Amino acid sequence: MYYVLLSGGSGKRLWPLSGDARPKQYLKLVNKENNSMDACSMLQRVWEQLEEADIAQKTVITACREQKEMIECQIKPTGIVEEPEARDTFPAVLLSCAYLKSEMGADAEEYVAFLPVDPYTEQKYFQRIQQLEKVIKHSKAEVGLLGAIPKYPASKYGYILPKEEKEGYIEVRGFVEKPGEEKAEELLNQNALWNCGVFCLKVGDMLKKIEEYQIQPCYEEVYRQYQKFPKISFDYEVLQKAKKLIAVKFEGFWKDLGTWDAMAEQMNTDTKGNVVMDSTCMDTQVINELEMPVAVMGAKNMVVIASRDGILVADKGQVEQVKEVAGKINYQSKYEERRWGTLETLHQSQSNGVRTLTRKIKIYEGMSSSYHYHRERDEIWTVLGGRGELILEGSKIALEAGKAICIRKNQKHAVKAFSDFEYIEMHIGQSIGNEDINRITFRWDEIEMANIL
Repeated sequence: MYYVLLSGGSGKRLWPLSGDARPKQYLKLVNKENNSMDACSMLQRVWEQLEEADIAQKTVITACREQKEMIECQIKPTGIVEEPEARDTFPAVLLSCAYLKSEMGADAEEYVAFLPVDPYTEQKYFQRIQQLEKVIKHSKAEVGLLGAIPKYPASKYGYILPKEEKEGYIEVRGFVEKPGEEKAEELLNQNALWNCGVFCLKVGDMLKKIEEYQIQPCYEEVYRQYQKFPKISFDYEVLQKAKKLIAVKFEGFWKDLGTWDAMAEQMNTDTKGNVVMDSTCMDTQVINELEMPVAVMGAKNMVVIASRDGILVADKGQVEQVKEVAGKINYQSKYEERRWGTLETLHQSQSNGVRTLTRKIKIYEGMSSSYHYHRERDEIWTVLGGRGELILEGSKIALEAGKAICIRKNQKHAVKAFSDFEYIEMHIGQSIGNEDINRITFRWDEIEMANIL
């Protein structure tokens, strides 16, 4: 059986840390599985559990192509299924199955389990998922699901409604999405399960779905014609139309880290960053990514988040509304994490048709940028710290604190860090930021080759 981690989405319920430029699954906030005090991301924790379950080598990650660098920075995946654009989970499932067939050699009769990237759970969860294929074959179901036995009437989770209990599984009669507390109490009395977002099916069934859109079921074709698929969730397009669904029960610990109250419970400390919180605070977590201090007094049952992209002060009982509130804020993220380091926008302006942008860039030790050029802007670099090397139109230039250099339009260049390396980069011209980046190669050994230089 194959496995696919669905890692799309931005997780705006964890604003202001999480957004389009910095999705929640890559934030290093949660405890590791081995009880280490070191924090890791949701992706890193789940991948470590997959490795322990000995199924990581059969697992690929499906995410939008902009997230590829972040994934490769945090783990060493077996494969990455790149979505050319966000079109919800149904097209993502089709693309994933086409990848398994074309790139992993999966047979149409083999099964694949799709897993969300954001559960906080124990190792038994993955052992239960591995049993889905056997249960589906035995029950002759179209799709098999995983449902956790509820510990309380949660209004923030979806529910799987049981139709009839069989030996080792239940037949599913329907779903309820995030009910109110009163309705959740009723569902518990009906033996409903929390929907873990896991589903297992035959690879060939999805390949047939691809053919219904007159598209060849191979990865390159599905990728090229991705916009032809409807922008709809797998739940609505497949699960709610299926004639026979089954679910297996998971009796262990499981929770979805989709909101700040859930995330706060799994942090290894109540404060992160430059924070002073006095003894009058109770059940409160504070995260500060800014250099300036944050002081919190008398806060009870709250989360306080200070980031470069905004500040959130919220009662934990209201955090379900964070996504709605964040949607009303018109603000472009100024902080991004990449495979090679980070970048922070400090200022941008436009005057008389000339655009300028100033940002601080950090490149991690041993990492390098791509070899590229810009057609419509000049750049001025000022090194703040660390040591690096710039290749500029065939010349190697040593960089260290205090060094300044100008890179003109169309000049090919790349930089490598010998130690953690920071510099200020100013753009002047018709393009700024991530616009007009014409990449030649990412590999430093190729950059150094004479035929490229």
